[in-house]
Amino acid sequence: MTLIKSISGIRGTIGGAPGEALTPVDIVKFTYAYCVKLKERRPKPAGERYRVVVGKDARISGEMVEQLVCGSLIACGVDVIKAGYASTPTTEMAVIFEKADGGIILTASHNPKQWNALKLLNEKGEFLNAAEGAAILECADSEDFDFADVDSLGTVTEKDFTDAHIDAVLALDAVDAEAVRKAGFKVALDAVNSVGGIIMPKLFERLGVECIKVNCTPDGHFAHNPEPLPANLTELCETVVKEKADLGVSVDPDVDRLALICENGEPFGEEYTLVSVADYILSREKGGKELATASNLSSSRALRDVTESYGGKYWAAAVGEVNVTTKMKECGAIIGGEGNGGVIYPALHYGRDAIVGAALFLTNLAGKKMKVSELQKTYPQYHITKNRIELSDKSLIDKILSEMKKIYASEDINDIDGVKISFEARKEWVHLRKSNTEPIIRIYAEAADKEAAEKLASEIKSIAEKIIAG
Repeated sequence: MTLIKSISGIRGTIGGAPGEALTPVDIVKFTYAYCVKLKERRPKPAGERYRVVVGKDARISGEMVEQLVCGSLIACGVDVIKAGYASTPTTEMAVIFEKADGGIILTASHNPKQWNALKLLNEKGEFLNAAEGAAILECADSEDFDFADVDSLGTVTEKDFTDAHIDAVLALDAVDAEAVRKAGFKVALDAVNSVGGIIMPKLFERLGVECIKVNCTPDGHFAHNPEPLPANLTELCETVVKEKADLGVSVDPDVDRLALICENGEPFGEEYTLVSVADYILSREKGGKELATASNLSSSRALRDVTESYGGKYWAAAVGEVNVTTKMKECGAIIGGEGNGGVIYPALHYGRDAIVGAALFLTNLAGKKMKVSELQKTYPQYHITKNRIELSDKSLIDKILSEMKKIYASEDINDIDGVKISFEARKEWVHLRKSNTEPIIRIYAEAADKEAAEKLASEIKSIAEKIIAG
């Protein structure tokens, strides 16, 4: 059994001993700590109520975790707005709609069914920063509890925000619902039997898109590994070809990642979800405005290339959604996200959102009047490989990263999150970063083709092994 505590929340497997898995004891402690720090962050006059939105994906453990979280919030004197089955971006939007003080999302994202998690939001519907997350962890570990008396208990209100979220997406200037309707698209959807099976078909119906459903029953029994990677989407690929669909769409259990399949059954490439949507958003700008985009260090260079083709500037952030959104605000990015299919469009909200990503992609496709496979070929072509080095001694990690900076000192080095080495002359890069939970170094490498990326990764691994050997 596993329990992982981090600044972004608490995540673990269901069943086991407190402190070793995600148990009722851990859930209550962590929710209590969230309430304590919420009240410190947002002091209110006596008698004014605190309100927190709670949404969940369709995991089997979701109802159990929801009851514990809501009960703990009530016991802390906090009013609960229970959103029920709701995607991560829907819950984030609900905090904005309700002008709530915060939100808690019950989802382990792309992790298998035995996992669940509490992801914490502030009053803007955005993830807490590192300092806020660390304060909650410290408070939870102290176990210094002081719950509300009977006259101060919170209340529960149930509300579905699915339609409100879709309404907000369709109201965007960049979404042309009429153009999508006229295009007459047919889309195959794999929602891995979670909440994407609720909101995505509704979105497609509103857009006049025919939707072929694959694994869209929100019962939490994931039909395959829930991470939307090509290896896990063979059924969707086959359905796209069989049904002669224009596009295949896959979302993870909490619907913040969007993966696409071309009409020929080939993957569009999860890195290219953001690249394609960003290209469309950048193309709409009329000039006179300094254009900016942002993604994390492990995302494809293609976003930078596309941004610069419009005269804009690309910015890199440390890995982690809150780091990307922080960088986007700093540089005024009009679009950004992560190369795992996470599109962040500030005109709607600062959060990865597969719903707005799909609407923007379909709008662009309708305007281009070309097949999805043809659209993909219009973007800079790169290939990313993902490797890792396992270490017996975690102290070696910093030594390896330090030595890499010395060895490649003549190249472009970024060390805000591990070490990223960019070989500008040949448009290649490699990113080494340590895991927060395991004694490993992750190695991501990108080049123009698979062979070149693997060669670069192999070179770096070889050097790291020599450093380890001393």
